Amino acid sequence: MKKSKLNNLIKERYRRGVGMMIINKKKEIFLGQRFDKDKSAWQMPQGGIDRGEKELTALKREMLEETGIRKDYKILIKSNKYFYYKLPKYLQKRLWKGRFVGQKQKWFLLEYCGEDKNINIQTEKPEFKKWSWTSKEKMLKLIVPFKRKLYKEIVNEFKEFL
Repeated sequence: MKKSKLNNLIKERYRRGVGMMIINKKKEIFLGQRFDKDKSAWQMPQGGIDRGEKELTALKREMLEETGIRKDYKILIKSNKYFYYKLPKYLQKRLWKGRFVGQKQKWFLLEYCGEDKNINIQTEKPEFKKWSWTSKEKMLKLIVPFKRKLYKEIVNEFKEFL
């Protein structure tokens, strides 16, 4: 990363978070459709790291909160670097009380070995209205446009496992 770009990232406030690419035995990727007005608001599970929380703890909490998965998975790899994404201006004002322009995330690749019937998105505070296993190509088409570059980088980071 160029020094000037890095300096700009440091000046702006990014919320710390984790993301997870969950794959099944067929190497299909878990995607959830968010409860948003935009029907195309699909994404992989992700979320913020609470104050004092470790990345692995946040990963397990977010996975349970968003997918209901608590067992039958293994972590294959953790990303070597942080990935950044910036929210569109109209969302920066609405989310996180306007304190952050986007997220700085560590990503994990997990393999889910359980049965689909054990995935439950109807959690205490559901974030997804639907979910699906999909190919990486289809995922990149479905994803919200402002995260597409980020997702391409994540696919590239984990390509040897996909």
